[in-house]
Amino acid sequence: MDVATVVGLAVAFGLIVWSILLGGSLSGFIDMPSVAVVIGGTLGALMISFPLPTILSIAGFFKKTFLFALDQPEDIIGKMVKYAERARREGMLALEEDSENEADPFLRKGLRLAVDGTDPQLLEKIMETDVSQLEARHSNGAKVLSSGGTYAPAFGMIGTLIGLVNMLANLSDPTQIGAGMATALITTFYGAVLANAFFLPMAGKLETRSKEEMMIKEMIIEGIMAIQSGDSPRIVEEKLKSFLPPAARQKLDAAKEKAA
Repeated sequence: MDVATVVGLAVAFGLIVWSILLGGSLSGFIDMPSVAVVIGGTLGALMISFPLPTILSIAGFFKKTFLFALDQPEDIIGKMVKYAERARREGMLALEEDSENEADPFLRKGLRLAVDGTDPQLLEKIMETDVSQLEARHSNGAKVLSSGGTYAPAFGMIGTLIGLVNMLANLSDPTQIGAGMATALITTFYGAVLANAFFLPMAGKLETRSKEEMMIKEMIIEGIMAIQSGDSPRIVEEKLKSFLPPAARQKLDAAKEKAA
C-alpha cells in the first residue's frame, strides 16, 4: 500500500473537517441536493467524455495509486545480473527454467522470447509495444481523473447558481437570505474539495506511478537485450545503473561493497 497516498488524503480531508468544526458543525455542511449535483454531474460529464469501459476501469486506476507494488530498480538490476551470469556460464537455454519461475510477467515474457532465440529487433519491438500500450492505458486513467478535477468545480458552480436563483425567486422573506446563500455556496465547496483533495492529486500520483513503471520496464528491456547479445554481467549492471540517479548509483555501489 502507498502510505503517502493514504496519509495525504487523511491529512487533506482531516484538516478540512477540523476547520469546519472550529467554526460550527458538520451538519451545516451536509446538503444532499448539492452532493447529487456535484457527484452526479461530474460522473455524467465523465461518461460523456470517455468510453464506458474506461469509466468502469476507474477502480483499477485507484488501485494503481493505493495498492500498487512496484519492484525497486536495485532489485531489477540484481535479477538481470544474476541471469546474465547464468547465461554467460551455461548459455541462454539455461534461462528457460528461470523464465518459467520469474514472478514479473513482463520480465518472464522477455526471458521466454530470448530463450526461444527471437530476433533481437523483433524482441525489442514486441516488448516496446507492450510498454507503449501500458503507457497509453495509464495516460487514459490520468485523463479521467484530471477531467474529474475540472468538472467537479464547474458543477459546484452550477449548483451554486441554481441555489442563488431559487433564493432570489423567494425574496419575500428576507430572514431566509442568509440560509439560502449558505446552502448555495456549499455546492461550490463540494466541487472545490472533490477536485483539489481527490481528483487532481490522484491524477498526479497515477502519472508519477506510470513514469516509475515505465522506467522499470525500460530497464528490463535493456537488460534482456544485453543478456541476449552476450554482454558480461558487469556490462549489464553498468547499462542498467545508467537509469538511476547518481545518488542511487552510489548507494547501490556502497551496498555492493559492504556485501563483499
